[in-house]
This record gives sequence, structure tokens and C-alpha cells, in this order.
Amino acid sequence: MTNHAWILLGVYFLTLLLLSKPLGLYIAQVMEGRLKYGGVIENTLYRFCGIKKDEEMGWLNFTLALLFFNLLGVIAVYLLQRLQISLPLNPQRFANVSPDSSFNTAISFVTNTNWQGYSGESTMSYLTQMLGLAVQNFFSAATGIVVVIALIRGFVRHTASTIGNVWVDLTRVTLYILLPLSLVFSVFLVSQGVIQNFVANKDIQTLEVTKYDNPKLDASGQPIKDAKGNPVTEPAMTQTQTLPMGPVASQEAIKMLGTNGGGFFNANSAHPYENPTPLTNFFQMLSIFLIPGALCITFGRMVGDPRQGWTIYAAMSLLFLAFAIGAMTFEQQGNPLLASLGTDQSVTAMQAGGNMEGKETRFGIADSGLFATITTLASCGAVNAMHDSFTPLGGMIPLASMQLGEVVFGGVGSGLYGMLVFAILAVFIAGLMIGRTPEYLGKKIESFEMKMTSIAILVTPLLVLIGTAIAVMTEAGRAGIANPGAHGFSEILYALTSVANNNGSAFAGLSANTPFYNVLLAIGMWFGRFGVIVPVLAIAGALAAKKRISVTSGTMSTHGPLFVTLLIGEVILVGLLNYVPALALGPVVEHLVLWTGH
Repeated sequence: MTNHAWILLGVYFLTLLLLSKPLGLYIAQVMEGRLKYGGVIENTLYRFCGIKKDEEMGWLNFTLALLFFNLLGVIAVYLLQRLQISLPLNPQRFANVSPDSSFNTAISFVTNTNWQGYSGESTMSYLTQMLGLAVQNFFSAATGIVVVIALIRGFVRHTASTIGNVWVDLTRVTLYILLPLSLVFSVFLVSQGVIQNFVANKDIQTLEVTKYDNPKLDASGQPIKDAKGNPVTEPAMTQTQTLPMGPVASQEAIKMLGTNGGGFFNANSAHPYENPTPLTNFFQMLSIFLIPGALCITFGRMVGDPRQGWTIYAAMSLLFLAFAIGAMTFEQQGNPLLASLGTDQSVTAMQAGGNMEGKETRFGIADSGLFATITTLASCGAVNAMHDSFTPLGGMIPLASMQLGEVVFGGVGSGLYGMLVFAILAVFIAGLMIGRTPEYLGKKIESFEMKMTSIAILVTPLLVLIGTAIAVMTEAGRAGIANPGAHGFSEILYALTSVANNNGSAFAGLSANTPFYNVLLAIGMWFGRFGVIVPVLAIAGALAAKKRISVTSGTMSTHGPLFVTLLIGEVILVGLLNYVPALALGPVVEHLVLWTGH
């Protein structure tokens, strides 16, 4: 790693650390109903919607209400896409989106995945972007926070039959946390050059003729390949360029703060209208981890023991630093085949500085490697570089980051409740090893909690591995591969890993906007989200009903270096080892082939 990389990582982590505590304490204040302002607005909303603020729900009613709320979101986003040609705020007159793509996108944004099989600037109207996609950026983020707060209440309460009111929680998260932060961040982005308007796209004439190669497509719109499996292209040229417009800054802010990741433009945060400067790039990275980091402090505050929150924070931080250093180091090594050309000194020097393929020059290798690590650890999915162009091991870091279960800071709410599930597993295994009754934060961990924990941990690997197997075994799945061999397998594995873990980023080498992939990936997104949320809420209900156990000399400590080590070990062993054979078939094989000169 270069000096710039070390300084960048150090400044980033220190800034995150300084901001986490005050925001975490504020979130706790909001969710405990201790705010001294905003009551009029909040109560007016409750009266308008017929919500009884003081009536709480058991875990089952809480779960059903949350599922119903998100199902309504799917229907709303689907209809906006299918009817957008007839709706206002569509100056480009974009046609209605196809049924399979609309279905995929609706589930994608509701589940906080934001997988995009389309180009936003040439597909979605401004109304669809704002009323459909941006609104779900808020609601899907709020859903994650609501679930983790319910789980925290399960630890805090004893002999209780309720875990909160889902409508009150959703209102408070959106009104007092997500909206204010997004407003401030969007104003900052506009000040740096991110666009925010409602005018139509602008066609301009360039000073020079641009020559390029266009891929040939068959009747179904898929790339035509030659006998060796390489895409067939034909020369083309143009002297005009279309500059896309739109309300970008407002969507960009919640896209990052809510760990959503869906870009207004196809190039996402690599596009200069979304991420124009190194300063915006730094603050976009910071905003991704901001709320997930703060929620660890919220957890410690609400359970009455700040050490518990800092223990989770420490485990997440150590894993993050290890993965970030790995990604930046591997990308700094470059391509050994290009570096060994020798006779072309300029090429040798370029590769000696690292792998710049697929990266923006205004960011460079270190910023791109760090961004890729953050966005995949956090279930965000925003990208500022082409992950498909990373070195084999550099690309394996984002892939493995998602396969950990998106628990290293992770998505807003989802990262913390995922890590708490691993903490429950850790105390159970440790209790069996040393002959003590498994308990966490004064609650016994019994068979029901372990059944729900097992479901929450195993549902995602099952979706990823079974989905990948289906894709590589079927002609429709293999048809989307742009690169043959190990890298093509990595493209499919990355896509299924991304959707099942609700990340949404892609290698971008897979042609996934087909009926086959739109349906397959939508199924992965829905069950990857709610297949975890339902057992987590069941755990919350079970824990809330239990009596609190007094701390004795036999109680295992769940804070400090020993528990941090145990927790990290559980995340790596249980979370990542499921994928070792698949990783061996993809990035590991590709790395060995590359470094042996083939």
C-alpha cells in the first residue's frame, strides 16, 4: 500500500469513529421517544393514518405489519414503472418498463438491494426515480433500523409480550433520522457539483468525432459471440453526446445514508454528476458506514451497557480494516502479464503503480479499493469503479465481503441485527465448550433462539449457492456471461451473492436484464431480506418474554478482547466457509491462471 492509501484509511476510520458516538446517542434518544421537538408533526401523522401511538405489538403482528408495508411498496414501484409513459415528470418520454424488469426493480428497491439491470438515465422517468425508487430508499432503510431496534428491545425487556409499534418506529426513523441527514448531505452534494433539476436531457455536439466498437446483438438483444466465446463487435462513430439531467443529489444522499446503492445513472458513483470530486467520494464512503456504525453505540446505550456496543463496533472495525487493506494491496499490485512486457517502459511503469483498469482517474486505486470494500461490507451496492476489472484477488475481497453476511457494519439496521445473530451463536457455542449455560445480556439462549439463529444464518448461503448452480446449469443462465472460464463463473456467483445479501453491486460483466435473471434474482432478493428478518423478529419476541438472569461468577463476559476474537472467528468460520468451494472455482482459479502466465 502507498502512503496515500494508509493516510486515506486512517483519516476515514478516525472520522467515522468520531461521528459514531454522537449520532448513536441521538438515534437512541429518537427510538426511546425522548426527543423534545417534532411531537406535533409526529402526532398529526398518527391521527391522519389512524395509528394508536401507545398500542404496541407482539412479534408476529409486528412482522406481519412490516411485510404488508413492504408488499405495498413492491406494488407501488411496479405500477409506477408500468405506467410511467402516462404519468407526469417524464420529459424524455421514456416508455413503460417491461414486466419482468419492473418486477425485479420493485423487489430490488423495497428490499434495500437496489440491484439494477437497466440504465437509469435511459429507462426511468423523474417521477419513477423520485416517487418510486427514492421513496423506497427511505422506507427500506427505515425497515432495517426498525428491525434491529425491535431486537434490542428483546434484550432490554423481560416478561414482555410486545416489541414495539412498527408504525411509530417507521415514522420516527424516517422523520427524525433519515430525512434530516439526507437534507444536509444533499445540499452538500449540490455545492460540490451534483446536479439537481427537472429539465430534459441535453444533446450537445462534441469537438471531436468519437470512434468506438459496438457489440452486435441478436434478435433477443443478447451479445453475439464468436467461436471462442468472445463478443462480436462492429465499428461505430458519433459527434454528439447526450448529457443526462435530473433530480440526482436528493436521491444520491439517501442512496448512501440508507446503504441502498441504486444509482440515478448506470455508472453509479463513478459518474461525475453523482460523484464529481475526491471530496464527495470521501463523504459518500463516510455516509455509507455512518448510521451502521452509530447503531452499535445505540445498542450499547439502549441495553444499558456501552461496553456491549463498543465490543460489536470493535469486531466490525477489525474485519473492515483487514478487508480494506487487502483490497487496496491487491489492486496496487497490478497485472503481472502487463508488468512483464518489459520493452514498453510506460506500460511497465503504469502496472508497477497498480491496476487502473476500470477506475476513475479522479479517484485512483486506493480510493476505489476502499470504496469497493466499504460498499460491499455495508450492503450498499454503490460503486465508483468497475469491479469486473479488479484483479482476481482484488475482486474476491468485495465478493467475500458480501459473503460474510453483510455484518461488518452492514446495511442500516441489517448489519447490526446480523452481527447480533452471530453473537448469539458465539455465546451458545462458547457455553457448550466450557460447560456454562449460554446467555447473552441476561437472557438464556435456548433451543428456539438457536433454531431461528440457524435459519437466519443459513438462508443466505442456500440462496446464493443454489441460485448459482441453477444459473450455470441452464442455457438461459449461461447466455448472460460476458467472459468465459473462471471469470464468467465469478460474474454469476457475484450476482447471486449480491442479491441474496441485499447488496446490489455487480461485476457488471453479466447481462442480467433478461426474464430468467430478473425472476431468479428477484426471488433471491426477497427471501434474502425477509428470510432473515422474520427469524430475527421471532428471536426478539422470544427474548422479550424471558426473565432477566442475574450476572454471576459463571456468566461469560460478552465484552472485551476475548469476546471480540470469538465473534470474529464465528463470522469467518460460519459466514465465509460456506463459500470456499465456490471461491476456489472463481477468483482463486483466475488468480492462479493469471500469475502462472496463462
